[in-house]
Amino acid sequence: MEISSAQKLWDPLPGWLNTASYGLPPRPAFDVTQAALEGWRVGRTSWEPWGESTVRARAAFARLVNVHPDNVAIGSTVSQLLAPVAAALPAGTRVVAPEIEFTSNLFPWLVAPGVEVRTVPADRLADSIDARTDLVAFSLVQSADGAVADYDAVVAAARAHGALVVVDATQACGWLPFDAGRADAVVVGAYKWLMSPRGSAFAYLAPELRERLTPYAAGWCAGEDVHDSYYGPPLRLASSARRFDISPAWFSWVGTAPALELVEEIGVEAIHAHNVALANRFLTGLGQPPGNSAIVTVDVPGAEERLARTGVRAAVRAGRVRASFHVYSTDADVDLALEALLGEGWRGGSARDAGTSARVAPESSPGDR
Repeated sequence: MEISSAQKLWDPLPGWLNTASYGLPPRPAFDVTQAALEGWRVGRTSWEPWGESTVRARAAFARLVNVHPDNVAIGSTVSQLLAPVAAALPAGTRVVAPEIEFTSNLFPWLVAPGVEVRTVPADRLADSIDARTDLVAFSLVQSADGAVADYDAVVAAARAHGALVVVDATQACGWLPFDAGRADAVVVGAYKWLMSPRGSAFAYLAPELRERLTPYAAGWCAGEDVHDSYYGPPLRLASSARRFDISPAWFSWVGTAPALELVEEIGVEAIHAHNVALANRFLTGLGQPPGNSAIVTVDVPGAEERLARTGVRAAVRAGRVRASFHVYSTDADVDLALEALLGEGWRGGSARDAGTSARVAPESSPGDR
Protein backbone atom coordinates (compact mmCIF):
# COMPACT_ATOMS: atom_id res chain seq x y z
CA MET A 1 0.00 0.00 0.00
CA GLU A 2 1.32 3.43 -0.93
CA ILE A 3 1.86 5.94 1.87
CA SER A 4 -0.52 8.42 0.21
CA SER A 5 -3.29 5.82 0.16
CA ALA A 6 -2.55 4.61 3.68
CA GLN A 7 -2.78 8.12 5.12
CA LYS A 8 -6.49 8.16 4.31
CA LEU A 9 -6.94 5.57 7.08
CA TRP A 10 -6.04 8.06 9.82
CA ASP A 11 -7.85 11.13 11.13
CA PRO A 12 -5.18 13.28 12.82
CA LEU A 13 -5.74 16.92 13.62
CA PRO A 14 -3.01 18.99 11.95
CA GLY A 15 0.23 19.28 13.88
CA TRP A 16 0.47 15.92 15.68
CA LEU A 17 4.24 15.38 15.98
CA ASN A 18 4.35 13.28 19.13
CA THR A 19 4.24 9.60 18.16
CA ALA A 20 7.24 9.07 20.45
CA SER A 21 4.69 9.57 23.25
CA TYR A 22 1.81 7.66 21.66
CA GLY A 23 0.76 6.67 18.16
CA LEU A 24 -2.58 7.43 16.55
CA PRO A 25 -4.79 4.45 15.69
CA PRO A 26 -5.63 3.71 12.07
CA ARG A 27 -9.36 3.67 11.46
CA PRO A 28 -9.59 -0.15 11.05
CA ALA A 29 -8.05 -0.61 14.51
CA PHE A 30 -10.16 2.10 16.12
CA ASP A 31 -13.42 0.90 14.57
CA VAL A 32 -12.98 -2.73 15.54
CA THR A 33 -12.12 -1.68 19.09
CA GLN A 34 -15.27 0.43 19.30
CA ALA A 35 -17.33 -2.49 18.00
CA ALA A 36 -15.83 -4.80 20.63
CA LEU A 37 -16.55 -2.28 23.37
CA GLU A 38 -20.14 -1.99 22.19
CA GLY A 39 -20.45 -5.77 22.21
CA TRP A 40 -19.10 -5.81 25.75
CA ARG A 41 -21.53 -3.06 26.82
CA VAL A 42 -24.61 -5.09 25.88
CA GLY A 43 -23.25 -8.62 26.28
CA ARG A 44 -23.64 -9.45 22.59
CA THR A 45 -20.82 -11.98 22.35
CA SER A 46 -18.50 -14.23 24.30
CA TRP A 47 -14.91 -13.21 24.98
CA GLU A 48 -13.12 -15.78 22.82
CA PRO A 49 -12.91 -13.66 19.63
CA TRP A 50 -11.33 -10.84 21.64
CA GLY A 51 -8.77 -13.23 23.08
CA GLU A 52 -7.99 -14.69 19.67
CA SER A 53 -6.78 -11.26 18.55
CA THR A 54 -3.55 -12.10 20.37
CA VAL A 55 -2.88 -14.90 17.86
CA ARG A 56 -3.10 -12.47 14.93
CA ALA A 57 -1.08 -9.81 16.72
CA ARG A 58 1.66 -12.23 17.75
CA ALA A 59 1.98 -13.53 14.19
CA ALA A 60 2.08 -10.01 12.70
CA PHE A 61 4.71 -8.86 15.19
CA ALA A 62 6.84 -11.93 14.47
CA ARG A 63 6.75 -11.18 10.76
CA LEU A 64 7.63 -7.52 11.33
CA VAL A 65 10.79 -8.38 13.27
CA ASN A 66 11.70 -11.55 11.35
CA VAL A 67 11.28 -14.21 14.05
CA HIS A 68 9.04 -17.25 14.55
CA PRO A 69 5.83 -16.60 16.53
CA ASP A 70 6.69 -19.48 18.87
CA ASN A 71 9.49 -17.27 20.16
CA VAL A 72 7.19 -14.33 20.97
CA ALA A 73 5.51 -13.73 24.32
CA ILE A 74 2.77 -11.18 24.86
CA GLY A 75 2.31 -8.92 27.83
CA SER A 76 1.31 -5.46 28.92
CA THR A 77 4.49 -3.43 29.41
CA VAL A 78 8.19 -3.54 28.64
CA SER A 79 9.32 -3.85 32.26
CA GLN A 80 6.84 -6.66 32.95
CA LEU A 81 8.21 -8.66 30.02
CA LEU A 82 11.80 -8.07 31.16
CA ALA A 83 11.08 -9.17 34.73
CA PRO A 84 11.69 -12.92 34.11
CA VAL A 85 15.03 -12.12 32.50
CA ALA A 86 16.11 -9.95 35.43
CA ALA A 87 14.88 -12.53 37.94
CA ALA A 88 17.04 -15.20 36.31
CA LEU A 89 20.30 -13.28 36.69
CA PRO A 90 22.55 -14.70 39.39
CA ALA A 91 24.25 -12.47 41.94
CA GLY A 92 27.41 -11.02 40.50
CA THR A 93 25.96 -10.52 36.99
CA ARG A 94 27.42 -7.42 35.32
CA VAL A 95 25.13 -5.37 33.08
CA VAL A 96 26.18 -2.53 30.78
CA ALA A 97 23.59 0.03 29.64
CA PRO A 98 23.53 3.57 28.22
CA GLU A 99 23.57 6.46 30.70
CA ILE A 100 20.28 7.91 29.44
CA GLU A 101 18.47 4.60 28.97
CA PHE A 102 14.71 4.62 29.51
CA THR A 103 14.06 3.17 32.95
CA SER A 104 11.79 0.34 31.79
CA ASN A 105 15.00 -1.24 30.46
CA LEU A 106 17.10 -0.12 33.43
CA PHE A 107 15.12 -0.51 36.66
CA PRO A 108 14.60 -4.29 36.16
CA TRP A 109 18.38 -4.77 36.29
CA LEU A 110 18.86 -2.28 39.13
CA VAL A 111 16.35 -4.05 41.39
CA ALA A 112 17.75 -7.54 40.69
CA PRO A 113 19.62 -8.69 43.83
CA GLY A 114 23.37 -8.73 43.48
CA VAL A 115 23.40 -7.46 39.89
CA GLU A 116 25.93 -4.75 39.07
CA VAL A 117 24.83 -2.16 36.50
CA ARG A 118 27.35 0.09 34.78
CA THR A 119 26.09 2.95 32.62
CA VAL A 120 28.17 4.46 29.83
CA PRO A 121 27.66 7.08 27.10
CA ALA A 122 25.36 5.60 24.45
CA ASP A 123 27.82 6.25 21.63
CA ARG A 124 30.47 4.25 23.52
CA LEU A 125 28.25 1.29 24.35
CA ALA A 126 29.87 -1.22 22.00
CA ASP A 127 33.39 -0.20 23.08
CA SER A 128 32.42 -0.61 26.75
CA ILE A 129 31.51 -4.28 26.42
CA ASP A 130 34.37 -6.45 27.65
CA ALA A 131 35.15 -9.82 29.22
CA ARG A 132 33.51 -8.67 32.47
CA THR A 133 30.16 -7.96 30.76
CA ASP A 134 27.40 -10.56 31.17
CA LEU A 135 24.48 -8.62 29.64
CA VAL A 136 24.12 -5.46 27.59
CA ALA A 137 20.75 -3.67 27.65
CA PHE A 138 19.92 -0.76 25.37
CA SER A 139 17.21 0.92 23.31
CA LEU A 140 17.45 0.48 19.57
CA VAL A 141 16.23 4.08 19.29
CA GLN A 142 16.56 6.34 22.30
CA SER A 143 13.36 8.08 23.33
CA ALA A 144 15.32 11.00 24.78
CA ASP A 145 16.82 12.24 21.52
CA GLY A 146 16.01 9.75 18.76
CA ALA A 147 19.56 8.43 18.49
CA VAL A 148 19.68 5.13 16.59
CA ALA A 149 21.97 2.58 18.22
CA ASP A 150 24.68 0.80 16.24
CA TYR A 151 22.93 -2.56 16.47
CA ASP A 152 25.61 -4.37 14.45
CA ALA A 153 28.48 -3.10 16.59
CA VAL A 154 26.77 -3.78 19.92
CA VAL A 155 25.73 -7.31 18.96
CA ALA A 156 29.20 -8.08 17.60
CA ALA A 157 30.90 -6.86 20.78
CA ALA A 158 28.49 -8.78 22.99
CA ARG A 159 28.95 -12.02 21.04
CA ALA A 160 32.73 -11.63 21.15
CA HIS A 161 32.57 -11.63 24.95
CA GLY A 162 29.69 -14.07 25.46
CA ALA A 163 27.29 -11.43 26.79
CA LEU A 164 23.52 -11.51 26.46
CA VAL A 165 21.85 -8.81 24.34
CA VAL A 166 18.56 -7.27 25.53
CA VAL A 167 16.96 -4.61 23.32
CA ASP A 168 14.08 -2.24 23.97
CA ALA A 169 12.72 -1.56 20.47
CA THR A 170 9.65 0.39 21.56
CA GLN A 171 10.81 3.57 19.80
CA ALA A 172 11.95 1.65 16.70
CA CYS A 173 9.48 -1.11 15.86
CA GLY A 174 7.05 0.12 13.22
CA TRP A 175 9.40 2.48 11.40
CA LEU A 176 12.95 1.07 11.65
CA PRO A 177 13.65 -2.28 9.95
CA PHE A 178 15.62 -4.71 12.14
CA ASP A 179 15.97 -8.41 12.89
CA ALA A 180 15.01 -9.21 16.47
CA GLY A 181 16.54 -12.67 16.23
CA ARG A 182 20.06 -11.25 16.43
CA ALA A 183 19.45 -10.40 20.11
CA ASP A 184 18.57 -12.69 23.01
CA ALA A 185 15.54 -10.63 24.01
CA VAL A 186 13.71 -7.78 22.28
CA VAL A 187 10.81 -6.04 24.01
CA VAL A 188 8.34 -3.63 22.42
CA GLY A 189 5.49 -1.57 23.82
CA ALA A 190 2.95 -1.43 21.00
CA TYR A 191 1.25 1.89 21.74
CA LYS A 192 3.81 4.13 20.08
CA TRP A 193 5.02 3.36 16.54
CA LEU A 194 2.80 0.28 16.26
CA MET A 195 -0.17 2.60 16.95
CA SER A 196 -2.02 0.19 19.22
CA PRO A 197 -4.01 0.76 22.39
CA ARG A 198 -1.88 0.99 25.50
CA GLY A 199 -1.80 -2.35 27.27
CA SER A 200 -0.25 -4.57 24.59
CA ALA A 201 3.44 -5.41 24.41
CA PHE A 202 5.65 -8.10 22.89
CA ALA A 203 8.86 -9.89 23.76
CA TYR A 204 11.05 -11.94 21.47
CA LEU A 205 12.74 -14.50 23.74
CA ALA A 206 15.39 -16.68 22.14
CA PRO A 207 14.94 -20.39 22.88
CA GLU A 208 18.37 -20.60 24.56
CA LEU A 209 17.47 -17.74 26.87
CA ARG A 210 14.04 -19.18 27.73
CA GLU A 211 15.68 -22.29 29.16
CA ARG A 212 17.17 -20.06 31.87
CA LEU A 213 13.92 -18.29 32.77
CA THR A 214 11.04 -19.11 35.12
CA PRO A 215 7.53 -17.91 34.19
CA TYR A 216 6.58 -16.69 37.66
CA ALA A 217 3.49 -14.90 36.30
CA ALA A 218 2.15 -18.04 34.62
CA GLY A 219 -1.61 -18.42 34.49
CA TRP A 220 -4.11 -20.15 32.27
CA CYS A 221 -2.99 -18.18 29.20
CA ALA A 222 0.49 -19.64 29.64
CA GLY A 223 -0.87 -23.17 29.29
CA GLU A 224 -0.14 -25.41 26.32
CA ASP A 225 -3.90 -25.46 25.62
CA VAL A 226 -5.37 -22.35 27.18
CA HIS A 227 -8.89 -23.77 27.19
CA ASP A 228 -7.68 -26.87 29.03
CA SER A 229 -5.79 -24.81 31.61
CA TYR A 230 -8.63 -23.27 33.60
CA TYR A 231 -8.49 -25.46 36.70
CA GLY A 232 -6.22 -27.65 38.76
CA PRO A 233 -2.85 -29.36 38.42
CA PRO A 234 -0.68 -30.69 36.94
CA LEU A 235 1.44 -27.83 35.63
CA ARG A 236 1.05 -27.86 31.85
CA LEU A 237 2.79 -24.81 30.42
CA ALA A 238 3.27 -24.09 26.75
CA SER A 239 6.53 -25.32 25.30
CA SER A 240 6.91 -22.08 23.34
CA ALA A 241 7.43 -18.50 24.54
CA ARG A 242 3.69 -18.45 25.32
CA ARG A 243 4.58 -19.80 28.75
CA PHE A 244 5.56 -16.20 29.53
CA ASP A 245 2.22 -14.75 28.35
CA ILE A 246 -0.02 -12.97 30.81
CA SER A 247 -3.78 -12.84 30.39
CA PRO A 248 -4.42 -10.28 27.66
CA ALA A 249 -6.28 -7.01 28.18
CA TRP A 250 -8.83 -8.00 25.54
CA PHE A 251 -9.72 -4.67 24.01
CA SER A 252 -6.11 -3.56 23.72
CA TRP A 253 -5.39 -6.64 21.64
CA VAL A 254 -8.51 -6.24 19.50
CA GLY A 255 -7.03 -2.94 18.33
CA THR A 256 -3.44 -4.16 18.18
CA ALA A 257 -3.92 -6.92 15.59
CA PRO A 258 -5.27 -4.74 12.72
CA ALA A 259 -2.80 -1.94 13.50
CA LEU A 260 0.18 -4.27 13.11
CA GLU A 261 -1.26 -5.88 10.00
CA LEU A 262 -1.61 -2.43 8.43
CA VAL A 263 2.02 -1.57 9.26
CA GLU A 264 2.96 -4.82 7.58
CA GLU A 265 0.83 -4.02 4.52
CA ILE A 266 2.38 -0.57 4.09
CA GLY A 267 5.87 -1.92 4.72
CA VAL A 268 8.37 -0.83 7.35
CA GLU A 269 10.90 0.16 4.68
CA ALA A 270 8.42 2.57 3.11
CA ILE A 271 7.42 3.98 6.50
CA HIS A 272 11.09 4.44 7.39
CA ALA A 273 11.78 6.42 4.24
CA HIS A 274 8.69 8.59 4.77
CA ASN A 275 9.37 9.30 8.44
CA VAL A 276 13.05 10.12 8.09
CA ALA A 277 12.36 12.39 5.11
CA LEU A 278 9.90 14.41 7.19
CA ALA A 279 12.29 14.56 10.14
CA ASN A 280 15.03 15.84 7.84
CA ARG A 281 12.67 18.41 6.32
CA PHE A 282 12.14 19.67 9.87
CA LEU A 283 15.87 19.71 10.66
CA THR A 284 16.71 21.46 7.41
CA GLY A 285 14.14 24.14 8.13
CA LEU A 286 15.88 24.74 11.44
CA GLY A 287 19.27 25.01 9.79
CA GLN A 288 20.44 21.59 11.03
CA PRO A 289 22.11 18.75 9.11
CA PRO A 290 19.92 15.75 8.22
CA GLY A 291 19.84 12.66 10.40
CA ASN A 292 18.73 9.03 10.30
CA SER A 293 15.86 8.99 12.82
CA ALA A 294 12.12 9.63 12.91
CA ILE A 295 12.66 11.39 16.26
CA VAL A 296 14.58 14.66 16.51
CA THR A 297 15.22 16.98 19.42
CA VAL A 298 16.09 20.66 19.05
CA ASP A 299 16.49 23.72 21.24
CA VAL A 300 14.30 26.67 20.30
CA PRO A 301 13.75 29.59 22.73
CA GLY A 302 10.09 29.91 23.74
CA ALA A 303 9.21 26.68 21.93
CA GLU A 304 6.32 25.64 24.17
CA GLU A 305 4.45 28.92 23.76
CA ARG A 306 5.16 29.08 20.03
CA LEU A 307 3.84 25.57 19.42
CA ALA A 308 0.81 26.02 21.65
CA ARG A 309 -0.30 29.11 19.77
CA THR A 310 -0.49 27.19 16.49
CA GLY A 311 -1.84 23.91 17.85
CA VAL A 312 1.28 21.84 17.15
CA ARG A 313 1.59 18.95 19.60
CA ALA A 314 5.12 17.81 20.29
CA ALA A 315 6.98 16.95 23.48
CA VAL A 316 8.52 20.03 25.07
CA ARG A 317 10.83 19.95 28.09
CA ALA A 318 12.45 23.19 29.34
CA GLY A 319 12.30 24.71 25.87
CA ARG A 320 13.61 21.62 24.09
CA VAL A 321 11.34 20.20 21.40
CA ARG A 322 11.12 16.48 20.63
CA ALA A 323 9.32 16.05 17.33
CA SER A 324 8.46 12.62 15.97
CA PHE A 325 7.12 11.82 12.51
CA HIS A 326 5.10 8.77 11.45
CA VAL A 327 3.11 7.43 8.53
CA TYR A 328 0.21 9.86 9.08
CA SER A 329 2.54 12.89 9.29
CA THR A 330 2.73 15.20 6.26
CA ASP A 331 4.80 18.03 4.83
CA ALA A 332 2.05 20.36 6.02
CA ASP A 333 2.56 19.20 9.62
CA VAL A 334 6.28 19.91 9.34
CA ASP A 335 5.71 23.31 7.81
CA LEU A 336 3.17 24.20 10.50
CA ALA A 337 5.73 23.37 13.18
CA LEU A 338 8.46 25.36 11.44
CA GLU A 339 6.19 28.35 11.10
CA ALA A 340 5.33 28.07 14.79
CA LEU A 341 8.98 27.96 15.82
CA LEU A 342 10.49 30.36 13.30
CA GLY A 343 7.69 32.67 12.26
CA GLU A 344 6.18 33.23 8.84
CA GLY A 345 9.51 34.33 7.37
CA TRP A 346 11.12 30.90 7.68
CA ARG A 347 10.13 29.80 4.16
CA GLY A 348 12.36 32.40 2.58
CA GLY A 349 15.51 31.61 4.50
CA SER A 350 17.10 29.82 7.39
CA ALA A 351 16.46 29.77 11.10
CA ARG A 352 18.97 32.59 11.46
CA ASP A 353 17.13 34.67 8.85
CA ALA A 354 13.92 34.25 10.84
CA GLY A 355 15.61 35.52 13.98
CA THR A 356 15.46 32.25 15.90
CA SER A 357 18.40 30.02 16.72
CA ALA A 358 17.95 26.27 16.92
CA ARG A 359 20.34 23.53 17.91
CA VAL A 360 20.02 19.80 18.31
CA ALA A 361 19.96 18.79 21.97
CA PRO A 362 18.95 15.75 24.04
CA GLU A 363 15.67 15.80 25.92
CA SER A 364 15.83 15.48 29.68
CA SER A 365 12.49 13.78 30.34
CA PRO A 366 11.14 11.30 27.76
CA GLY A 367 7.53 10.13 27.72
CA ASP A 368 6.38 7.22 29.83
CA ARG A 369 6.69 3.67 28.59
